Amino acid sequence: MSDIDTGLIYCGDNLKVLSGFPENSVDLIYADPPFFSNRNYEIIWGNGAEVKVYEDRWKGGINVYIEWMKERLWQCHRVLKDTGSMYLHCDWHANHRLRVAMDEIFLEKNFRNEIIWHYDIGGKPKFDFRRKHDTILRYSKGEEVVWNEIRLPPLNPERYNKVDETGRRYYLGYRGKWRKYLDSGTPADDVWTFVREPEFRTLNSQSKERLGYPTQKPEALLERIIRASSNPGDIVLDPFCGCGTTLVVAHQLGRRFIGVDVSPIACELMKRRLMRAGAADVRIIGAPKTIPELKSIKPFEFQGWVIDRIGGVHSTKKTADMGIDGYTFLKHQPVQVKQKERVGRIPVDNFETAVRRVSQTVGYIIAFSFTRNAYEEAARAKKEGIEIILVRVDEIDKHF
Repeated sequence: MSDIDTGLIYCGDNLKVLSGFPENSVDLIYADPPFFSNRNYEIIWGNGAEVKVYEDRWKGGINVYIEWMKERLWQCHRVLKDTGSMYLHCDWHANHRLRVAMDEIFLEKNFRNEIIWHYDIGGKPKFDFRRKHDTILRYSKGEEVVWNEIRLPPLNPERYNKVDETGRRYYLGYRGKWRKYLDSGTPADDVWTFVREPEFRTLNSQSKERLGYPTQKPEALLERIIRASSNPGDIVLDPFCGCGTTLVVAHQLGRRFIGVDVSPIACELMKRRLMRAGAADVRIIGAPKTIPELKSIKPFEFQGWVIDRIGGVHSTKKTADMGIDGYTFLKHQPVQVKQKERVGRIPVDNFETAVRRVSQTVGYIIAFSFTRNAYEEAARAKKEGIEIILVRVDEIDKHF
């Protein structure tokens, strides 16, 4: 068994990242991967703006998705300690196929639980029952496994009203018989429902926990998993860590953590969240920095990286159609982001119109490079009262 650095967020493909981890190095894995939902997901920031984060769409169908997942599940199995557990969060789209894949990789004999997370939202299908639960598949790597039983308080405490001369309490059980009640509570089962435990509700727009990140899970869900299957000081890995709920809860419970996510926006978001939670020296590994790296990331990720780098705010949907991707923080001046070389005259001309529409006199276009005609067009606009500042990506720090 090899030790491994913790307190890290890896920005990149988890298949590549995990392949560099030593074997038998992680105590607990919680994975909340894309669900094969064929939807686009977005961060809805607190100021009402939104940025596309990832697409849960799979060309080639479910077989392509499952093969993509299996490669990553094999790596999870490899890095998990012999006494470790893995929790795989999924829903109706692919849970049946993922169960088969997990049986193959972790072995059917190491299947431990099919946990039902029953929540309070769901659609209103015309001819079907409402879908209001996710499935969490729990597997161990071997026969011996870290396990801390979770006990719950009584559902109806008013029933526990008989006390004998020694102070022991009893409850009225089946057919009117009094049964002993253990002060430590009753063991939790494999149905985790908001009906019994309100903290298991999905996060609505008013929730204090909500960051606006798509598919964000409540902290109570991760707290139960981490308490049950790890001990203080253990290493918890989340290979699809999104906005970092697993990492935050692991830190709060005295565990060490490692997160992996392909989105630079998500990595920056979870680092800030961890720092607010008191985690010190959180580092992001692998975030794009060089020009070739920035050119290779997806356009919406590049846009998010630029707006965050300048300390700006993302635009709302209402203004996105006018060519404004964000605003500077203090003066609220419009910003347009182009993941291109040699941006020419026409984008500058169009952006001038957008700046006028929002009653501003200064705006920024950020790109890798600009043509001579672009600079000439910016000079013409300045004479007419609109200053369009052309900023190369490698010179961002000089301007902001």
